[in-house]
Amino acid sequence: MKKYFIPASLLGFMALNLTSCQIIGDIFTSGMWLGAVAVLLVIFLIFKFLNKGKGNT
Repeated sequence: MKKYFIPASLLGFMALNLTSCQIIGDIFTSGMWLGAVAVLLVIFLIFKFLNKGKGNT
């Protein structure tokens, strides 16, 4: 019973201090940034491979 005290109290704290709209907004914001970084990484890798191929000719 004791080992569930900390997660249960944390859940209770979050339930009282965070609204569902705020949680959903934070999830979408972090997802947007993750998507933007992934797109930039893919574009960087494409340019890197294209320039590598041009250097060998």
